[in-house]
Amino acid sequence: MPDYKKTSKTSNKAMTFFVCFLAALAGLLFGLDIGVIAGALPFIAKDFTVDAHQQEWIVSSMMFGAAVGAVGSGWMSSQLGRKKSLMAGAILFVIGSLWSAMAPNPEMLIAARVVLGLAVGVASYTAPLYLSEIAPEKIRGSMISLYQLMITIGILAAYLSDTAFSAAGAWRWMLGIIIIPAILLLIGVVFLPNSPRWLAAKGNFRDAQRVLDRLRDTSEQAKRELDEIRESLKIKQSGWQLFQSNGNFRRAVFLGVLLQVMQQFTGMNVIMYYAPKIFEIAGFTNTTEQMWGTVIVGLVNVLATFIAIGLVDRWGRKPTLILGFLVMAAGMGILGTMLHVGIHSPGAQYFAIAMLLMFIVGFAMSAGPLIWVLCSEIQPLKGRDFGITVSTATNWIANMIVGATFLTMLNSLGNAQTFWVYGGLNVLFILITIALIPETKNITLEHIERNLMSGKKLRDIGQQ
Repeated sequence: MPDYKKTSKTSNKAMTFFVCFLAALAGLLFGLDIGVIAGALPFIAKDFTVDAHQQEWIVSSMMFGAAVGAVGSGWMSSQLGRKKSLMAGAILFVIGSLWSAMAPNPEMLIAARVVLGLAVGVASYTAPLYLSEIAPEKIRGSMISLYQLMITIGILAAYLSDTAFSAAGAWRWMLGIIIIPAILLLIGVVFLPNSPRWLAAKGNFRDAQRVLDRLRDTSEQAKRELDEIRESLKIKQSGWQLFQSNGNFRRAVFLGVLLQVMQQFTGMNVIMYYAPKIFEIAGFTNTTEQMWGTVIVGLVNVLATFIAIGLVDRWGRKPTLILGFLVMAAGMGILGTMLHVGIHSPGAQYFAIAMLLMFIVGFAMSAGPLIWVLCSEIQPLKGRDFGITVSTATNWIANMIVGATFLTMLNSLGNAQTFWVYGGLNVLFILITIALIPETKNITLEHIERNLMSGKKLRDIGQQ
């Protein structure tokens, strides 16, 4: 006779992975829109005759839209649910991609990229939140890291697409082809269940139980999790009121803001947005060399993210972060030193690029995915929408500052000094991680919440 219990357990596990994979597809669109501008920008600058300052605006306009989108997502996700928010994001991706491809002038392109930014803001807010609420605690870290993996795959796909279209200088095709995965995401989201924690927060415990029954190994496990959710919902205040009245919640919001600032000021997105420019600085003046160099950057980013997926639920969040910041500090510091001394031989060129790739490995195995993991774990249920709204908006504001200042820093500080600044910041982030960041592996969201609200030190809220 078949073992129905075992069959049900396998079926539920497959359902969990399917749901998480589909939600993580939002990360693919996120990555495509981040990566595509690196290859398209030189051709846009030539067609529209825009200077360095206007190029910075074309790049950073998406970050502005993303900050606005992230703020709006808090209300939308709370009122309409995580599923409908992801659907709204997919629709915005379709509109923004089409508009970008058809933009007749720089001003319209900037406006279109603000719309794309709104979509990215919704995706970057809702997808990690949804994944944290759907995935069981033992694989929560790797499932949220899957979202980051999809971002890196999106960036790589954008670089490959840019390289394919670069021979003809077809930047409109580079921007427009993104509409295809956007439509696929829109169709896919229709099949996602609502978050059980959102359903419970709305008083719909029966449907929350039904979703958990489909996603957990046993009905007992699902019931126990729903009981914990009920307990966490007993806090009277929520959102802004909770922030005003509860110092422990304010600490979690502060930590989320700090984590996102740390992620952005590693300098990773400088490399994502201006990769061809950095290869030019390193001595690769041929456009084809720059484009293929950019593809290599994207490929290393994808492959190194698998390190995070393998380590996050085994080794833990904190040690992986420390190692990543160390690798990034070394990569940026050595690259800055080489630019200071001068890159005069092919060997020096390739070594400089090796340092750049080492930096990318450090980011992709640590701060890239793990910041999103931690930000989705540390907020209490009644304050989760507010807390993640604030931290995600911070991510995009910091991202916009980085995108809008890099070329200016190169021109005013110099190439070497700019990379040294980012190297020094990564050293600072090691110290902050040791002092403040908690270890949250294999701990339920509700247990982390109890530790936080009882007043434990931030670095201790992940303890059993």
